[in-house]
Amino acid sequence: MSDKFQPQPVVEPRRPAPKGPLVGLKVLDIATMIAAPTAATFLADFGADVIKAELPGTGDSLRQLGPFYEGKSLRWSVNARNKRSITVDFHKPEGQAIIKDLVREYDIVTENFRPGVIDRWNLSYEHLKATNPRVILLSISAYGQTGPYKGKAGFGRIIEAISGVMALTGFPGGPPVMSGFLFVDRLIGVMGALSVMMAEHERQRSGEGQWIDQSVNE
Repeated sequence: MSDKFQPQPVVEPRRPAPKGPLVGLKVLDIATMIAAPTAATFLADFGADVIKAELPGTGDSLRQLGPFYEGKSLRWSVNARNKRSITVDFHKPEGQAIIKDLVREYDIVTENFRPGVIDRWNLSYEHLKATNPRVILLSISAYGQTGPYKGKAGFGRIIEAISGVMALTGFPGGPPVMSGFLFVDRLIGVMGALSVMMAEHERQRSGEGQWIDQSVNE
């Protein structure tokens, strides 16, 4: 048999060494879609080691959101940059144990499920703090962890409407129009990254972690 028909070993591409002021900072991103993952992406851009945890099967919902190029979501490629991915089923005790094992070694966790969801998965701040007292948890939700709307889901486009931003767009005499890009989700991602860095700075002084409650409707 000719050599050209012999199976060749798979060579994994070598990841470049991380660079930036956040080298050494470890982030566990268990969030979905855009807002909270964007915060983790910005941290990764500046050198943080970010692991993206996705549910098995379909993975992060953003993988299914276009535009697509050669069958792959460009939005996913942008938001998942500089991250490493693992699959974990948060619904099962085995998956929850995996997350807690990682939290022992990680500094920051980002999530954006509706308030109460991670409590049911035994991954609330109190659960994570019991595993790692120094952990910083960034929770981004539509309307925050308290208040009459806390149980409601919502993305940036809904917040554009409820906050009145849509009244500033469109044409005279016409209906409100959504903005042409996902600026609300991106903006809250920037604010999330900023909040995490303030909590990290405080932790360097006090040695204590924090739970950051951030709403998209801020």
